[in-house]
Amino acid sequence: MARGLRPPLNGGGTRFLLYPQLPGLSNEVEPEIVFVSSPAGSVGVGPQDHRMYVVDPIGKERPYGFYPDGEGGIFHYRPPWEGPVVPPAEPGPGGHFDHLPFGTPQFEHAHAFGTVRFVLDIWESYFGHHIPWHFAEAYDRLEIVFLRGLDNAYAGFGSLEIGNYMQAPGIPVDFGLSFDIIAHEVGHLVIYSQIGLPDTDDLDGEYYGFHESAADLVSLVSLMHFESAFIGLLEESHGNLYSYNLLNRFGEVSDFEQIRLASNERKLYEFVDGWSKEHALSQPLTGAFFDIWVDIFHSKLWERGLISLHLEELSDRLEGDPGYHDVIQPLFDQAYRLAPEGFAQALAEARHHMGISLAVTWQRLSPFELDYEDVYKAYLETDALINGGRYRDMIVDNMEWRGIGKVKAGPRIKPPAADSHAFSPRTQTPPSQPQPHICSHGMPYRLRMARARGKVPA
Repeated sequence: MARGLRPPLNGGGTRFLLYPQLPGLSNEVEPEIVFVSSPAGSVGVGPQDHRMYVVDPIGKERPYGFYPDGEGGIFHYRPPWEGPVVPPAEPGPGGHFDHLPFGTPQFEHAHAFGTVRFVLDIWESYFGHHIPWHFAEAYDRLEIVFLRGLDNAYAGFGSLEIGNYMQAPGIPVDFGLSFDIIAHEVGHLVIYSQIGLPDTDDLDGEYYGFHESAADLVSLVSLMHFESAFIGLLEESHGNLYSYNLLNRFGEVSDFEQIRLASNERKLYEFVDGWSKEHALSQPLTGAFFDIWVDIFHSKLWERGLISLHLEELSDRLEGDPGYHDVIQPLFDQAYRLAPEGFAQALAEARHHMGISLAVTWQRLSPFELDYEDVYKAYLETDALINGGRYRDMIVDNMEWRGIGKVKAGPRIKPPAADSHAFSPRTQTPPSQPQPHICSHGMPYRLRMARARGKVPA
């Protein structure tokens, strides 16, 4: 295929209707029919299959996690939900789920399931193998569970919990319709599966920053597997990926007041005295990988003779300059008009390279004492392994410009906020054997921090 996109499964997969961007953020957002790997007819009411199932509970009042038991101990509230539920989504003709009307709970159920399966398919293709759940010894399936009023989303032990946000009184924004939010959470599950779980709460802050960065990159690469997003990006930017476009402005946001930028100017030097939010701490690492992605894309354009060496070098030299757009954009406009299909091929190759290289890199990491320098070194090893060191110079330049490999982040300077993803049930696992209580000296990090702040989860 000229565009290098993942082809349909020739009718063998199951169809879902997915939104690349959250409906409502743009009047131009349209859903796209996506085939996932589950054979048509294999996905049942819910939706559900052998890997995951959706429930929309009635009467569930709080997220899964650790809570005080009233007797000085704590208990782990976890799946499965066994109470009443909203009527589930049912497959249509041929076993597909693209027939459900937008605006119904059942459409959102199918959208959430389809997103998880779509992202998992993409990253299993990059890793080259099945990605098991990190909780597989306790649960054989992931519970995708809705909790209306939860101003966030959490991938936890056995569950992916999805909330919503009240944009205005009576106007909810449903996170089940946000590809980015759900894909980000699937990214955490992928990392827990492929890197492993630390056995201590005493973790370097860069571990949490890495997790958020990796989850962002899972979402970002996955987004580029939508044909509408892929082609829309090129038509909007003409290949100038540092313009303010779909690829570098994306957001798993709980307040809808801020958008994470993959293209950012954050450096690790800013955090040597300490940090407070893992999302902010993740930005130097995400930014470095985004810059590498753009450099590889430019390299592939130059190799095809689609841009000049002068334009490639000028783009690198002016990056971050206030006049970048005025100088660079007309040059990309001219080059893109001459060869839009060539640009699409180069971007598809760069996307594929990033997916493969990230998967290989992540498998070379350990959760113990993980920091950004470990990621940097592992990525260099990956480049040597799969490219013969072809991109070493650009990796070194982009990582070290961010301070990665030069400095380390300092300590957390204040306790995590309640919406912190490091401060969430997904960072905890239950005892190896079911127990009614956990003694206080073994209290999980989430509860210890809450008590230290004088705020115990209700």
